[in-house]
Amino acid sequence: MKRVSWSIFLLFALTCSILGQEKPVAFINARIIPIVGAPIEQGILLVQNGKISAVGDARVVRLSSDVTIVDLKGKVVMPGLVDSHSHVGEPAGADGSGPIQPDVRTLDSVNARASSFQRAQSGGITTVNVMPGSGHLDSGQTLYLKNRDGAVKIDDLLIYDKSGKYKFANGTNSIRAGGGSFPGTRAKSVALVREQFIKAQEYRDKIAKAGTDKSKLPARDLAMEALVEVLEGRRVVHFHTHRHDDIMTVLRLQKEFGFKVVLQHVSEGWKVADEIAKAKVPASIILVDSPGGKLETMDISFDTARILEKAGALVGFHTDDYITDSRVFFRQAALAVRAGMPRDKALYGLTMANAIMLDLQDRVGSLEAGKDADFLVLSGDPLSVYTHVLETWVEGKKVFDLSDPKDHVIAVGGNGATNDRMVHLDCFDGDIEGGQE
Repeated sequence: MKRVSWSIFLLFALTCSILGQEKPVAFINARIIPIVGAPIEQGILLVQNGKISAVGDARVVRLSSDVTIVDLKGKVVMPGLVDSHSHVGEPAGADGSGPIQPDVRTLDSVNARASSFQRAQSGGITTVNVMPGSGHLDSGQTLYLKNRDGAVKIDDLLIYDKSGKYKFANGTNSIRAGGGSFPGTRAKSVALVREQFIKAQEYRDKIAKAGTDKSKLPARDLAMEALVEVLEGRRVVHFHTHRHDDIMTVLRLQKEFGFKVVLQHVSEGWKVADEIAKAKVPASIILVDSPGGKLETMDISFDTARILEKAGALVGFHTDDYITDSRVFFRQAALAVRAGMPRDKALYGLTMANAIMLDLQDRVGSLEAGKDADFLVLSGDPLSVYTHVLETWVEGKKVFDLSDPKDHVIAVGGNGATNDRMVHLDCFDGDIEGGQE
């Protein structure tokens, strides 16, 4: 009886093991741009269980007889894009009660079912840093998300081991005329931030001094807990900043308190490129190719990426969606190349550089064995205006297909196609379910 039970158990375990292993899929004959390393002509990308098993040409990648083959002759394959600064998912952070609110979590405000995530998929974005706005000196905690399909709650999109970081800002956005709790000048803005960091240091020291004596612990303070995580390097600060003097202010604060920082926007970064590079601080930039906007961005330049990269800084790009539509994220790199940035560095800025800024370089940003199977199938050169994102894959699952009518309308439709809060006519000829007009 024991032998029979043991045999049944082994059979059950073996069956579960077999069923748990997805059949490997080989994407062949594409021009593969792995980002780290030279492009591979007639390359092979082998995917299984949501991970990249191998990448190379036929001399390097050997295929077994049970592999499913997908022939992508004439197509281009590259890693999914990483957006280091976006507002997809309708996030909301701090309110008008004060200029510094580190205890506020974007996690508690993002709509996981928002169609803006599908808009990002159609632009090839597979990983995204969702941030609250920049109307505060500190508007709260950001979220690192994967653009997976079928999310019913925010937990379905979270990258759990890298849950998110912080959004800080300086410049005109957080300045309020008439006083109150918000600053009226740039100098007062910095004074308020410095004051909070000093309080966080004192809070941290009190906890350390208390040791195991709970009676000596300070009253729990969620805001201070959050800032202590910044001081200890457990959370990166994504710092909205435009003017060269504001950028230098961020670098001074970073040096004084020792936190990790990523500069966001840096419209005048080209004016202080050597200082940014010397500080070893990465810069995520946006290139806006239309007039308008705030006065502090009047000296924005297409040359910024080239100048920063030449100076030795790590340079990435972001959409700040809806400032730049997620569907045209490739344009950021293309404009930088047009201004003289090396082509490979521009593509790196859409992928691996941003992955490093989010501390996700071990999972995304390049096509390498062991990394998440996040990749794109393109109709042609990634920096050509004539190229389309044909397919977007996240962790080995197709989340966007241009040939699907519902995905197609997301990719090419107007604002009504991807804005859940806008009243608009149905974009389809008939209803989705029955096809009736």
